[in-house]
Amino acid sequence: MKSLPIRLVVLLGVVSVIGIIAVQVYWVRRAFDNEERQLDQMLYIGLKNVATRLAAYRRVELPSQSPVNQVSSNYYVVNVNSEIDANLLEYYLRQEFERLNLRLDYEYAIYDCGTDHMVYGNYVRASERAGPASVPTRLPKYSRYTYYFGLHLPQRAPYFMSRLNGWVLTSVLLLVVVVFFGYALFVILRQKRLSEVQRDFINAMSHEFKTPISTIAISAEVLTAPDIVQQPQRLLSYASIIREENRRLSQQVDKVLQMAKSERSEFRLHREPVDLAALLTDVVRQFDIRGKHAGASLQLLVDSCQLSGCSDSELSVDSCQLSGCSDSELSVDSCQLSGSSDNADARTILTTDNCQLTTKGAPRLVWADPVHLANVLFNLLDNAVKYAAGPPVVRVALAVEGRQLRLSVADQGIGIAPAHQKQVFDKFFRVPGHDLRPAQGFGLGLYYVRNVVQAHGWKIQLHSQPGQGSTFILTFPLLPAHAAPARA
Repeated sequence: MKSLPIRLVVLLGVVSVIGIIAVQVYWVRRAFDNEERQLDQMLYIGLKNVATRLAAYRRVELPSQSPVNQVSSNYYVVNVNSEIDANLLEYYLRQEFERLNLRLDYEYAIYDCGTDHMVYGNYVRASERAGPASVPTRLPKYSRYTYYFGLHLPQRAPYFMSRLNGWVLTSVLLLVVVVFFGYALFVILRQKRLSEVQRDFINAMSHEFKTPISTIAISAEVLTAPDIVQQPQRLLSYASIIREENRRLSQQVDKVLQMAKSERSEFRLHREPVDLAALLTDVVRQFDIRGKHAGASLQLLVDSCQLSGCSDSELSVDSCQLSGCSDSELSVDSCQLSGSSDNADARTILTTDNCQLTTKGAPRLVWADPVHLANVLFNLLDNAVKYAAGPPVVRVALAVEGRQLRLSVADQGIGIAPAHQKQVFDKFFRVPGHDLRPAQGFGLGLYYVRNVVQAHGWKIQLHSQPGQGSTFILTFPLLPAHAAPARA
């Protein structure tokens, strides 16, 4: 279904619900007003009859004006123009309330002109059942009358609610219908979005798989030629292509498997103390930045100490002492190490604390699953290289901040608009408008990163602006240096 009909259905549904709610509110309000007007009329009639009977008992004339005055919504003052007997007043009130079928609690007080105070009379309950003891209310005086009594209705609002039970029930049912309708709309829109995401994922997966498969098929066809054995250089070239495309296919499959594994209920972490600096160094070494992009540059800084080098086998030292010069152990005391690589376009700058490239010195331990942590680092590096506007320039920094480790992966790529920064961690989401078709991927890398981060209880932040690159910041609780030996 196209987007326009779905939006039209949603709009019509919302307008219909709003209309039904407006009609319901209108009729409930009218019913409430009718009940309130009817109660006021009945009270006026009853209280006027009480005043007439009291005046007849005292053989006095009532004033020409109406003796009943409504001071507030639940307080009435009745002028009787003579002294009032409390017992007789309560008797007449009970009779009138019973005759008018007013099942309503009330309390009354009589004004004493000698003391200028309202003398509390009694609290009369509508039902025979005993209720909680009531606290006498101080009823206000009314300065315009001399002989009068006041009537207060403390249960006026609950009385209306009991009279409007039918309307309350229909309103509750309507509320349930509205909630169900809103939930149905939410499910429909979510399913529509998931359908679009699934379609985009299938298209991206088809493209990502089709390209290397086609390349492997062409290379295999060339290798089947009878005279290919006589051209060793060409044979090696096509074999390298097949190997590279097979590696690319394997990486794509691994991403899908990582996502599936992180979503399974049996997803388990095998945590242990891990030296993050050592693991990060190994990941940077293994990361094939040359294969990702020609002319790429990657810089690793640990505690802002710089050690630059481009090859494990060819290194030169300027005015400093080098000890343990091997592939697995390089250490320099407060100096800068520089070297060249076989490929001048691909540079790797490794920087560590006290210019030490290996795990010697104080380890930076985190409690983590080393496999998933390495996958997170690979995904962040791959994402930084993938969305570069030109030759990728990636900067990885690790620093200790109090009792935490702060790892940042910054690039100078195309950046991410603020509107999409919360969505980049969603499954299958890819920022729209990027004309980078060969490097789009599946939209699973950052989703996997978020799942692993959440499973460990870490924190991840994203700072980015379009055209200014992106910086992903991971924060880890730091283990003490005397923790169990790390295994990177």
